Amino acid sequence: MKTVFAATWWFGRACVETAYQRWQESSESDSAQRLLDAVVEGASTAERDPQVLSVGYGGLPNRDGEVELDAAVMEGARLRAGAVASVRRFMPVVYLARAVMERTPHLMLVGDGAERFALRQGYEPQQLLTAESLRRWQEWREQQTAPKEVSQERADAPRESHDTVGVLGWNDGHLVVACTTSGLAWKLPGRVGDSPIVGAGLYADNEAGAVVCTGVGEEIWRFALASRVVEAMRAGYSAQQACERSIDFMLRRLPDVAQHQCAVIALSARGEFGLAATQPERFNAFVCRDGAIEEVRAG
Repeated sequence: MKTVFAATWWFGRACVETAYQRWQESSESDSAQRLLDAVVEGASTAERDPQVLSVGYGGLPNRDGEVELDAAVMEGARLRAGAVASVRRFMPVVYLARAVMERTPHLMLVGDGAERFALRQGYEPQQLLTAESLRRWQEWREQQTAPKEVSQERADAPRESHDTVGVLGWNDGHLVVACTTSGLAWKLPGRVGDSPIVGAGLYADNEAGAVVCTGVGEEIWRFALASRVVEAMRAGYSAQQACERSIDFMLRRLPDVAQHQCAVIALSARGEFGLAATQPERFNAFVCRDGAIEEVRAG
């Protein structure tokens, strides 16, 4: 086995297909850079697809009708990482997160600062709402019957809005991970979940493994789930055992977490795959081993 790519949810198939194709076609002599290129390109596939309502272009907006995007990238050799949050008008934000990692001394840029950085990187502002995401937002607005001061503080998000895309890559012991999301639909403006947070939504360390999380970010973040799974692999557990133990801990420590989807996928330093979820019957991922793609379900 030479390369492994893995990605979350139904749209993960296209992500791993793109990642492996990029890997195969690359003329980059540096395998670490080649892997980074492949993983980032795989994640951007979901951002560009308007059918994916939880990521990038066409993502469901916040309660004010604005799409806000978060993304992060991390590589496991030197623990380099870059992230952006609350980005409006620009995409693919996974590219922007990579630029933060490679072109600044920082790990994260947010909001207006991230957007000014995007302009300096040559990004052109664009409308991220599609006709479909706008229709769904208008429908949600019409359904709000609570007083304004209440509805501004709380709203139930649709199931599909929890579906962060995460892409993992492994080659000869080197690991890269990326994730990108539009976050919870109808969220308060400025809300940021776990996805761009190193240690919560993603983590990569060549000595142990790489992880990406998806689901309700507030629950994932409070447990620093990504780093928890990586540290379990460092302690000697397989990728599958590390994922299961970490989810089991969440459910034991706070049983109410079972009401929310929190899921994780992992690759060990040896390229072994694992996944687990609080609601396993509702979670799937795709794994590509040297070009052979397999759907894997948690339940």
